[in-house]
Amino acid sequence: MAEVVEILINYGLVILAFAVFIEQVGLPVPAIPVLLAGGALAGAGKLNVLAVIIVAVVACFAGDAVWYEIGRRRGRQALGLLCRIAFEPDACVRKTESFYAVHGLRSLIVAKFIPGISTLAPALAGLFRVPLRSFALYNGLGAVVWVGSFVGVGYAVSHELEQIATEAAWLGQIMVAILGGGIVVYVAYKFIHRQLVLRELRMARITVDELKQLMDAEAPIVILDVRQAVADDEAPAIPGALRMSLEELDRRHQEIPRDHDVVVYCACPNEASAARMAILLRRHGIKRVRPLLGGIDAWVALRDVRARQASETETRAIA
Repeated sequence: MAEVVEILINYGLVILAFAVFIEQVGLPVPAIPVLLAGGALAGAGKLNVLAVIIVAVVACFAGDAVWYEIGRRRGRQALGLLCRIAFEPDACVRKTESFYAVHGLRSLIVAKFIPGISTLAPALAGLFRVPLRSFALYNGLGAVVWVGSFVGVGYAVSHELEQIATEAAWLGQIMVAILGGGIVVYVAYKFIHRQLVLRELRMARITVDELKQLMDAEAPIVILDVRQAVADDEAPAIPGALRMSLEELDRRHQEIPRDHDVVVYCACPNEASAARMAILLRRHGIKRVRPLLGGIDAWVALRDVRARQASETETRAIA
Protein backbone atom coordinates (compact mmCIF):
# COMPACT_ATOMS: atom_id res chain seq x y z
CA MET A 1 0.00 0.00 0.00
CA ALA A 2 2.82 2.40 0.88
CA GLU A 3 4.42 1.83 -2.52
CA VAL A 4 1.16 2.61 -4.30
CA VAL A 5 0.72 5.82 -2.33
CA GLU A 6 4.30 6.81 -3.10
CA ILE A 7 3.74 6.30 -6.83
CA LEU A 8 0.57 8.38 -6.70
CA ILE A 9 2.38 11.17 -4.85
CA ASN A 10 5.31 11.24 -7.28
CA TYR A 11 3.39 10.73 -10.52
CA GLY A 12 -0.16 11.55 -9.50
CA LEU A 13 -0.75 14.39 -11.96
CA VAL A 14 0.64 12.38 -14.88
CA ILE A 15 -1.46 9.34 -13.98
CA LEU A 16 -4.50 11.57 -13.53
CA ALA A 17 -4.08 13.27 -16.90
CA PHE A 18 -3.52 9.93 -18.65
CA ALA A 19 -6.53 8.20 -17.07
CA VAL A 20 -8.93 11.08 -17.76
CA PHE A 21 -7.75 11.58 -21.35
CA ILE A 22 -7.89 7.86 -22.17
CA GLU A 23 -11.41 7.52 -20.75
CA GLN A 24 -12.66 10.53 -22.70
CA VAL A 25 -11.37 9.16 -26.01
CA GLY A 26 -13.44 6.04 -25.42
CA LEU A 27 -11.10 3.43 -23.97
CA PRO A 28 -12.36 1.41 -20.97
CA VAL A 29 -10.13 3.06 -18.36
CA PRO A 30 -12.18 4.31 -15.37
CA ALA A 31 -11.09 7.82 -14.46
CA ILE A 32 -13.43 8.40 -11.51
CA PRO A 33 -11.36 6.33 -9.02
CA VAL A 34 -8.28 8.30 -10.08
CA LEU A 35 -10.13 11.60 -9.60
CA LEU A 36 -11.21 10.47 -6.14
CA ALA A 37 -7.65 9.44 -5.32
CA GLY A 38 -6.31 12.77 -6.58
CA GLY A 39 -8.79 14.62 -4.38
CA ALA A 40 -7.90 12.44 -1.37
CA LEU A 41 -4.17 13.05 -1.82
CA ALA A 42 -4.84 16.77 -2.13
CA GLY A 43 -6.89 16.65 1.08
CA ALA A 44 -4.01 14.89 2.80
CA GLY A 45 -1.62 17.63 1.68
CA LYS A 46 0.27 15.40 -0.76
CA LEU A 47 -0.88 17.18 -3.94
CA ASN A 48 -2.04 20.69 -4.80
CA VAL A 49 -5.83 20.59 -5.22
CA LEU A 50 -5.85 23.40 -7.80
CA ALA A 51 -3.22 21.58 -9.87
CA VAL A 52 -5.27 18.36 -9.68
CA ILE A 53 -8.40 20.12 -10.96
CA ILE A 54 -6.63 22.05 -13.74
CA VAL A 55 -4.74 18.99 -15.03
CA ALA A 56 -7.88 16.84 -15.01
CA VAL A 57 -10.03 19.48 -16.72
CA VAL A 58 -7.43 20.06 -19.45
CA ALA A 59 -7.08 16.29 -20.06
CA CYS A 60 -10.86 15.89 -20.14
CA PHE A 61 -11.30 18.73 -22.61
CA ALA A 62 -8.45 17.46 -24.78
CA GLY A 63 -10.07 14.02 -25.07
CA ASP A 64 -13.43 15.57 -25.91
CA ALA A 65 -11.83 17.89 -28.46
CA VAL A 66 -10.45 14.86 -30.32
CA TRP A 67 -13.94 13.45 -30.87
CA TYR A 68 -15.44 16.86 -31.56
CA GLU A 69 -12.97 17.31 -34.42
CA ILE A 70 -13.48 13.76 -35.69
CA GLY A 71 -17.24 14.26 -35.59
CA ARG A 72 -16.89 17.56 -37.46
CA ARG A 73 -14.66 16.05 -40.15
CA ARG A 74 -16.06 12.52 -40.47
CA GLY A 75 -19.73 13.09 -39.65
CA ARG A 76 -21.87 10.10 -38.77
CA GLN A 77 -18.97 7.73 -39.40
CA ALA A 78 -17.46 8.97 -36.14
CA LEU A 79 -20.67 8.27 -34.24
CA GLY A 80 -20.94 4.84 -35.83
CA LEU A 81 -17.35 4.02 -34.84
CA LEU A 82 -17.99 4.99 -31.24
CA CYS A 83 -21.23 3.07 -31.08
CA ARG A 84 -19.68 -0.08 -32.51
CA ILE A 85 -17.50 -0.12 -29.41
CA ALA A 86 -20.65 -0.23 -27.29
CA PHE A 87 -22.53 -3.45 -26.49
CA GLU A 88 -25.81 -2.16 -27.95
CA PRO A 89 -24.88 0.18 -30.83
CA ASP A 90 -28.41 0.99 -31.96
CA ALA A 91 -29.51 1.89 -28.42
CA CYS A 92 -26.33 3.90 -28.10
CA VAL A 93 -27.12 6.04 -31.15
CA ARG A 94 -30.80 6.52 -30.32
CA LYS A 95 -30.15 7.35 -26.68
CA THR A 96 -27.47 9.91 -27.48
CA GLU A 97 -29.43 11.58 -30.29
CA SER A 98 -32.58 11.73 -28.17
CA PHE A 99 -30.67 13.23 -25.26
CA TYR A 100 -29.03 15.81 -27.54
CA ALA A 101 -32.36 16.64 -29.21
CA VAL A 102 -33.96 17.40 -25.84
CA HIS A 103 -31.11 19.23 -24.12
CA GLY A 104 -29.05 20.67 -26.99
CA LEU A 105 -25.73 22.20 -25.94
CA ARG A 106 -26.69 21.79 -22.30
CA SER A 107 -26.17 18.06 -22.79
CA LEU A 108 -22.42 18.73 -22.89
CA ILE A 109 -22.58 19.91 -19.29
CA VAL A 110 -24.19 16.80 -17.81
CA ALA A 111 -23.07 14.18 -20.36
CA LYS A 112 -20.01 13.24 -18.29
CA PHE A 113 -22.26 11.81 -15.59
CA ILE A 114 -24.23 9.55 -17.98
CA PRO A 115 -22.57 6.28 -19.06
CA GLY A 116 -22.69 5.75 -22.81
CA ILE A 117 -23.19 9.45 -23.60
CA SER A 118 -20.02 10.98 -22.17
CA THR A 119 -17.83 10.22 -25.19
CA LEU A 120 -20.60 10.44 -27.78
CA ALA A 121 -21.78 13.96 -26.91
CA PRO A 122 -18.64 15.77 -28.17
CA ALA A 123 -18.67 13.75 -31.40
CA LEU A 124 -22.34 14.61 -31.91
CA ALA A 125 -21.57 18.30 -31.31
CA GLY A 126 -18.95 18.14 -34.04
CA LEU A 127 -21.28 16.22 -36.35
CA PHE A 128 -23.92 18.96 -36.05
CA ARG A 129 -21.36 21.72 -36.63
CA VAL A 130 -21.65 23.31 -33.18
CA PRO A 131 -19.36 26.40 -33.28
CA LEU A 132 -16.03 25.80 -31.58
CA ARG A 133 -16.59 28.70 -29.17
CA SER A 134 -19.92 27.29 -28.00
CA PHE A 135 -18.47 23.78 -27.72
CA ALA A 136 -15.53 25.08 -25.68
CA LEU A 137 -17.84 27.00 -23.33
CA TYR A 138 -20.37 24.25 -22.61
CA ASN A 139 -17.99 21.31 -22.72
CA GLY A 140 -15.44 23.19 -20.61
CA LEU A 141 -18.12 23.92 -18.02
CA GLY A 142 -19.13 20.26 -18.06
CA ALA A 143 -15.50 19.19 -17.55
CA VAL A 144 -15.13 21.56 -14.58
CA VAL A 145 -18.36 20.29 -12.96
CA TRP A 146 -17.45 16.63 -13.52
CA VAL A 147 -13.86 16.90 -12.34
CA GLY A 148 -14.74 19.19 -9.43
CA SER A 149 -17.46 16.84 -8.19
CA PHE A 150 -15.24 13.77 -7.82
CA VAL A 151 -12.10 15.59 -6.77
CA GLY A 152 -14.22 17.41 -4.19
CA VAL A 153 -15.61 14.15 -2.82
CA GLY A 154 -12.11 12.68 -2.57
CA TYR A 155 -10.86 15.83 -0.88
CA ALA A 156 -13.73 15.86 1.62
CA VAL A 157 -13.23 12.24 2.75
CA SER A 158 -9.43 12.18 2.49
CA HIS A 159 -8.91 11.59 6.21
CA GLU A 160 -11.42 8.73 6.32
CA LEU A 161 -9.83 7.11 3.27
CA GLU A 162 -6.37 7.42 4.78
CA GLN A 163 -7.53 5.79 8.01
CA ILE A 164 -9.24 2.95 6.14
CA ALA A 165 -6.13 2.38 4.02
CA THR A 166 -3.97 2.22 7.17
CA GLU A 167 -6.18 -0.01 9.30
CA ALA A 168 -7.67 -2.28 6.62
CA ALA A 169 -5.34 -2.59 3.66
CA TRP A 170 -6.85 -5.99 2.94
CA LEU A 171 -10.21 -4.34 2.25
CA GLY A 172 -8.88 -3.01 -1.04
CA GLN A 173 -8.08 -6.51 -2.26
CA ILE A 174 -11.57 -7.73 -1.36
CA MET A 175 -13.17 -4.76 -3.11
CA VAL A 176 -11.04 -5.31 -6.21
CA ALA A 177 -12.11 -8.96 -6.30
CA ILE A 178 -15.78 -8.06 -5.89
CA LEU A 179 -15.56 -5.30 -8.50
CA GLY A 180 -13.68 -7.54 -10.93
CA GLY A 181 -16.22 -10.34 -10.53
CA GLY A 182 -19.07 -7.89 -11.00
CA ILE A 183 -17.52 -6.55 -14.20
CA VAL A 184 -17.05 -10.07 -15.59
CA VAL A 185 -20.68 -10.96 -14.83
CA TYR A 186 -21.94 -7.69 -16.33
CA VAL A 187 -19.88 -8.07 -19.52
CA ALA A 188 -20.99 -11.69 -19.91
CA TYR A 189 -24.64 -10.71 -19.46
CA LYS A 190 -24.41 -7.86 -21.96
CA PHE A 191 -22.60 -10.07 -24.49
CA ILE A 192 -25.19 -12.84 -24.25
CA HIS A 193 -28.02 -10.30 -24.39
CA ARG A 194 -26.54 -8.67 -27.49
CA GLN A 195 -26.15 -12.03 -29.25
CA LEU A 196 -29.80 -12.84 -28.56
CA VAL A 197 -30.87 -9.43 -29.87
CA LEU A 198 -28.74 -9.78 -33.00
CA ARG A 199 -30.18 -13.24 -33.66
CA GLU A 200 -33.68 -11.79 -33.46
CA LEU A 201 -32.75 -8.92 -35.78
CA ARG A 202 -31.37 -11.10 -38.58
CA MET A 203 -33.70 -10.79 -41.55
CA ALA A 204 -33.53 -10.07 -45.26
CA ARG A 205 -32.60 -6.50 -46.13
CA ILE A 206 -33.51 -4.55 -49.25
CA THR A 207 -30.76 -2.64 -51.06
CA VAL A 208 -31.01 1.00 -52.09
CA ASP A 209 -30.87 -0.04 -55.76
CA GLU A 210 -33.86 -2.32 -55.28
CA LEU A 211 -35.73 0.41 -53.43
CA LYS A 212 -34.99 2.93 -56.17
CA GLN A 213 -36.32 0.50 -58.79
CA LEU A 214 -39.54 0.08 -56.83
CA MET A 215 -39.90 3.85 -56.48
CA ASP A 216 -39.26 4.43 -60.20
CA ALA A 217 -41.86 1.77 -61.04
CA GLU A 218 -44.32 3.52 -58.69
CA ALA A 219 -44.87 0.28 -56.81
CA PRO A 220 -47.24 0.47 -53.80
CA ILE A 221 -44.69 0.79 -51.01
CA VAL A 222 -44.45 2.60 -47.69
CA ILE A 223 -41.06 3.97 -46.67
CA LEU A 224 -40.70 4.35 -42.93
CA ASP A 225 -38.09 6.66 -41.42
CA VAL A 226 -37.32 5.63 -37.82
CA ARG A 227 -34.50 8.10 -37.16
CA GLN A 228 -34.64 10.47 -34.24
CA ALA A 229 -35.78 13.99 -35.06
CA VAL A 230 -32.26 15.36 -34.53
CA ALA A 231 -31.15 13.53 -37.68
CA ASP A 232 -33.06 16.03 -39.84
CA ASP A 233 -30.14 18.43 -39.87
CA GLU A 234 -27.55 15.78 -40.67
CA ALA A 235 -29.02 13.87 -43.60
CA PRO A 236 -32.06 14.28 -45.89
CA ALA A 237 -34.98 11.92 -45.75
CA ILE A 238 -35.91 9.57 -48.57
CA PRO A 239 -38.64 11.25 -50.66
CA GLY A 240 -42.11 10.35 -49.47
CA ALA A 241 -40.90 8.67 -46.26
CA LEU A 242 -43.17 8.57 -43.24
CA ARG A 243 -41.41 9.57 -39.99
CA MET A 244 -42.28 7.29 -37.09
CA SER A 245 -40.11 6.45 -34.08
CA LEU A 246 -40.07 3.12 -32.28
CA GLU A 247 -41.83 4.74 -29.34
CA GLU A 248 -44.68 6.02 -31.55
CA LEU A 249 -45.48 2.73 -33.26
CA ASP A 250 -48.07 1.46 -30.78
CA ARG A 251 -50.34 4.48 -31.30
CA ARG A 252 -49.60 5.08 -35.00
CA HIS A 253 -49.30 1.64 -36.61
CA GLN A 254 -52.76 2.00 -38.18
CA GLU A 255 -51.27 4.66 -40.50
CA ILE A 256 -49.39 1.89 -42.34
CA PRO A 257 -51.39 -0.05 -44.98
CA ARG A 258 -51.32 -3.82 -44.42
CA ASP A 259 -51.41 -4.58 -48.15
CA HIS A 260 -48.26 -2.58 -49.05
CA ASP A 261 -44.59 -3.49 -48.94
CA VAL A 262 -42.89 -1.55 -46.14
CA VAL A 263 -39.25 -0.46 -46.23
CA VAL A 264 -37.78 0.74 -42.94
CA TYR A 265 -34.57 2.76 -42.64
CA CYS A 266 -32.53 4.38 -39.89
CA ALA A 267 -29.09 5.91 -39.39
CA CYS A 268 -27.60 3.48 -36.88
CA PRO A 269 -24.92 0.78 -37.29
CA ASN A 270 -26.08 -2.48 -38.88
CA GLU A 271 -29.61 -1.05 -39.44
CA ALA A 272 -30.45 -2.33 -35.94
CA SER A 273 -33.20 0.22 -35.20
CA ALA A 274 -34.80 -0.47 -38.59
CA ALA A 275 -34.72 -4.20 -37.88
CA ARG A 276 -36.26 -3.65 -34.46
CA MET A 277 -39.06 -1.62 -36.04
CA ALA A 278 -39.57 -4.39 -38.61
CA ILE A 279 -39.99 -6.93 -35.81
CA LEU A 280 -42.52 -4.69 -34.03
CA LEU A 281 -44.42 -4.11 -37.28
CA ARG A 282 -44.73 -7.84 -37.83
CA ARG A 283 -46.13 -8.20 -34.34
CA HIS A 284 -48.77 -5.66 -35.33
CA GLY A 285 -49.73 -7.76 -38.35
CA ILE A 286 -47.63 -5.94 -40.97
CA LYS A 287 -45.75 -8.84 -42.53
CA ARG A 288 -44.31 -7.42 -45.79
CA VAL A 289 -41.55 -5.37 -44.20
CA ARG A 290 -37.78 -5.19 -44.82
CA PRO A 291 -35.03 -2.96 -43.38
CA LEU A 292 -32.99 -0.88 -45.85
CA LEU A 293 -29.41 -2.14 -46.12
CA GLY A 294 -27.02 0.68 -45.23
CA GLY A 295 -29.80 3.00 -44.06
CA ILE A 296 -29.85 6.68 -44.95
CA ASP A 297 -26.11 6.74 -45.60
CA ALA A 298 -26.46 4.20 -48.42
CA TRP A 299 -29.35 6.21 -49.90
CA VAL A 300 -27.34 9.45 -49.83
CA ALA A 301 -24.39 7.67 -51.45
CA LEU A 302 -26.63 6.34 -54.24
CA ARG A 303 -28.16 9.78 -54.75
CA ASP A 304 -24.71 11.36 -55.03
CA VAL A 305 -23.53 8.73 -57.52
CA ARG A 306 -26.64 9.22 -59.67
CA ALA A 307 -26.19 13.00 -59.59
CA ARG A 308 -22.54 12.73 -60.59
CA GLN A 309 -23.38 10.36 -63.45
CA ALA A 310 -26.10 12.70 -64.68
CA SER A 311 -23.69 15.63 -64.55
CA GLU A 312 -21.05 13.74 -66.51
CA THR A 313 -23.61 12.69 -69.12
CA GLU A 314 -24.76 16.27 -69.51
CA THR A 315 -21.18 17.49 -69.85
CA ARG A 316 -20.43 14.95 -72.57
CA ALA A 317 -23.62 15.87 -74.42
CA ILE A 318 -22.66 19.55 -74.41
CA ALA A 319 -19.14 18.73 -75.57
